[in-house]
Amino acid sequence: MSRLESLRNEMHSPVGSLRDVLRARKLARAHPEIATLIASLRSDGLTYLHPVNLWGLAGCLLDLDARSIDGAVVEMGTALGGSAIMLAKVRRRARSVLVYDAFGMIPPPSERDGHDVHERYEAIKAGESRGISGDTYYGYRDGLLGDVTRSFERYGQDPREADVTLVPGFFEETLRLEQPVALAHIDCDWYDSVTVSLSRIDPWLVPGGRFVIDDYWRWSGCRYAVDDFVRGREDLVVERRARLHIVKR
Repeated sequence: MSRLESLRNEMHSPVGSLRDVLRARKLARAHPEIATLIASLRSDGLTYLHPVNLWGLAGCLLDLDARSIDGAVVEMGTALGGSAIMLAKVRRRARSVLVYDAFGMIPPPSERDGHDVHERYEAIKAGESRGISGDTYYGYRDGLLGDVTRSFERYGQDPREADVTLVPGFFEETLRLEQPVALAHIDCDWYDSVTVSLSRIDPWLVPGGRFVIDDYWRWSGCRYAVDDFVRGREDLVVERRARLHIVKR
């Protein structure tokens, strides 16, 4: 059994889930202002992520700050912007925040994705997907980039003033980095999107920096892409958490 197969099996154990919850509770006690922020973002319907997963991201950034590891924060796939807003507000050091998204309908999967992914995409394409609390699914909304921009502004992170860049379009056309990266949140579901994200960010990821993979445990395409990426890589450390983490040695 491979290391990643073992991690997938362990992911369903109560111990693993409890560890994530306890880590989140500890951070919440130490950082009540972040707890308030997370509660507000979820109340405003700006993120699909569970609070434990938001705390996982926040904890990574706090750790990078504490260890004085410089580099930008990158999010690949932002939906309504909630997790990116949180990261922008939590950063303690001077970091750019780069947010990439189609800001519209997501691209179709490829032959490298499994049946689960194609079935999900067909439901989205047919207009059958529902958003948070039954709202309109974000991919169906006109003017999504404007909506996300205004959400950043409401939370005091005006992209024109706060070193936040929102980049619309498909990743293979838009992802061209020119600065070191400390944290990359990969939330883009399908094989091709995840592969492009990992392969183009990897050369810029600093030692001690990390990828947080949102959909490894959920969608086959994401899982296949990550497995292909880490295979044979001695410079990467894979960590089992509520979301899969990959750390650059």
